[in-house]
Amino acid sequence: MAEQVLNQFRSDKALREDCIAIYEAMGMDLNTAFRMFMERTRMVRGLPFPAVLPENKMTRVEAKTAVENMRREAAHMPEITLDEINAEISAVRAERKADQ
Repeated sequence: MAEQVLNQFRSDKALREDCIAIYEAMGMDLNTAFRMFMERTRMVRGLPFPAVLPENKMTRVEAKTAVENMRREAAHMPEITLDEINAEISAVRAERKADQ
């Protein structure tokens, strides 16, 4: 058997749990799925799936309409202070730190 190494990386917790559920439904664990991904990467000498940008682009009119729609939606949002924004950011950071 070839020498084994440990691969570690960080991911979103919900994403990980969703993927685990999918792979378990397919009869495999997350480690097996990643080994398969790596083997396929080696076989095709690149990403084992298409990774391209979409052909369609947004026109100026579409972009302007999107910005106007966002402004209309934001007009109905309650005003919040900088202190409230910072408090929300601090709460999310503390939650992420607690999950690690």
